[in-house]
Amino acid sequence: MVVLAGVIIVVGTLVFRSAGAWLVLNDDLEPARAIVVLGGQMPFRAKEAAVVYKQGWAHEVWLTRGGTSDEDKALRELALERPPEYVYSRQVLERSGVPSDAIRVLDGPTPDTAAEVRAIARELGTVGGDAVIIVTSKYHTRRVRFLWHSLVGNHPRAIVRYTTTDLSEPRRWWRTSDEGLNVLREWVGLLNAGTGFPLKNGRS
Repeated sequence: MVVLAGVIIVVGTLVFRSAGAWLVLNDDLEPARAIVVLGGQMPFRAKEAAVVYKQGWAHEVWLTRGGTSDEDKALRELALERPPEYVYSRQVLERSGVPSDAIRVLDGPTPDTAAEVRAIARELGTVGGDAVIIVTSKYHTRRVRFLWHSLVGNHPRAIVRYTTTDLSEPRRWWRTSDEGLNVLREWVGLLNAGTGFPLKNGRS
């Protein structure tokens, strides 16, 4: 019993320590129809998309529209408006050297990552293309890949990249509350996707 308990503790520790690192992947860049900036972590995802664009991997950058948050609704009740995130992301792209005519905002609200994936696939179905480069954050990459395979399949392909300015430490994720919350959110998101999305509106 003592040996079994020891084995369980060792295995449990290894699983716990690797829970952050397992979430992270970074595909090799290949030519694609477009580079897509997922909502969240503004301005870093847009800045990374600009870098990839200027390297010549795609000729367009797509932005998702996001959804309406509780904060937005509360501001509207006070007759106040704030620009949606994609407006700022467009400005970041333009100031980073992406021509305005190379930037496209996808149609339709995208309140969560699954909606973003569906919007990207829908646009690809309209304009054509074999692949897109999706830019997100380190901890979010595994869930994006899972959602793409679940909702779209293997064709067209998603090349998933994280921002090079993301300073997260997946192998030491438990050392800060912010990283711990990020890891927890991604595991809950994966579980939610794997069980048919019983939870709604999980922002990326």
